[in-house]
Formats: sequence, structure tokens, C-alpha cells
Amino acid sequence: MEKTSPLSGNTPLLLLIAVNLLPVAGVLFWGWNVFEIVSLYWFENVVIGAINVLKILTATGDASDIQPNNGVKNEDPEMPDYLRNPTGGGVINYGIKLFLVPFFTFHYGMFCFVHGIFVFTLLGGKGGQMMNGGPFTGMGRMVSQILDSGGKWFIAAIIASHLFSFFYNYLAKGEYRRISAPAQMAAPYGRIVVLHIAILFGAFVITALGSPVFLLILLIVGKIVLDAKLHLRSRNKLKAGGNKDH
Repeated sequence: MEKTSPLSGNTPLLLLIAVNLLPVAGVLFWGWNVFEIVSLYWFENVVIGAINVLKILTATGDASDIQPNNGVKNEDPEMPDYLRNPTGGGVINYGIKLFLVPFFTFHYGMFCFVHGIFVFTLLGGKGGQMMNGGPFTGMGRMVSQILDSGGKWFIAAIIASHLFSFFYNYLAKGEYRRISAPAQMAAPYGRIVVLHIAILFGAFVITALGSPVFLLILLIVGKIVLDAKLHLRSRNKLKAGGNKDH
């Protein structure tokens, strides 16, 4: 049986790759350095978190059918029924989502904030000069600088890309029926932790070497490859969880 390319007919993945190529233009035409690139990747995490709130609200799957870590059925008899299927109906089920959304927003928001402080302090100029005036002031200054240097085009494109994937994969293809709200709440962490450990490691190496252009482009290409693999893994897990329905 002939194998098909994962890119074949995969519009969300093609769009994701195209959007992630935009920082190459930033390096070549706007003079972006490693800090600006990594800062934009940090901002993408914020977008992922916002989209994940929509996913939690619309998830209707059974928590016993698919787990975010391995995609296999969980036969644990200790799991309460209201956590197995928090959208099956009733006040308690809707109440669980009303708890999950603010909990995720706070927890993920703190995660992104600490990650942002780490990025801005270590990569944002000698001695963390970007943090002068406090972390909130420094982060606001960085966002403003990124937008002024052409980053707004990447931000707009990445929002469009993730929204397209949400509507195309998650809603239209029925992924929301194959993952529970609690599982969806935890889903983004594995992807962004793996991705950004690799990105930060590469960023520190590039900074130490003086940020040559070819290494900046290599960092972008590496992010695209890893992001594409994690995207495909996530899609495959959800398909595996839904095999019983097809």
C-alpha cells in the first residue's frame, strides 16, 4: 500500500508551515534577532491558550476514551462518571467546565507569564535591560517593540492559522467529540514545553555565537519541523481515540 505524505491534503498543517516561515522574512528584511523571534514564539503560546479555552468549552468526549499523554483508553474504575464525560448533560457537568476554564486561564496564564519573564530577562538585552521598570512594564515594552518591527503580521497570521485549525480539525472533523474537557485542559502543555525547551536551548547557543543569520534561519526551520511533528502527533492521537466511532 502506497504511503501518502502527511502534507497531502493537510491544509491546517500547510498553513502552519507557511505562517512559521514568516520569521525568515523578519530576519532578512526587518533585521529580527534571536530575541524577537523567540518572543513571537512566546506570543504564539498565548494564542494557543486562548484557543484552548474554546476547545475546553466545546469538548464533549469521554475522559475514559482518550488521554492526552498516550491516546489510549483509560479503564481506571476509580474515575468518577462526571469526570469521564463532563458534557453529558446536567448542572454538574456544565459546572465542571465553569471551573476548568478559569482554572486553566489562571494556571496557563502564570505559566506563560513566568516563561515570558524568563525569555525577556535572559534574551532581552544585556542584563535583562528590557525588564527595567518592572516585569509588567518590560513585557509591555517588548510587545510594543515586536509589533513595531513587523511582528504584527506574524501575530495576525498565527492567530488565523490556529483559528483555522480549530474550526477545520477540532469542530468540522469532530475532534471535540473524542476528547474530554479535563483532558483538553491539559493538552497544550506537553506540546509547548517540548517545543520551547528546544527553542530556548537553540536561542542561547545562537546568542553565544553572535546571532549569525544562517543560525537564526536554522532555528526557524527547526521550530517548523518540531511543530509539524507535534501537530501530527496530536491529530493522530485524537483519530486513534475516535476509531471506535468510525
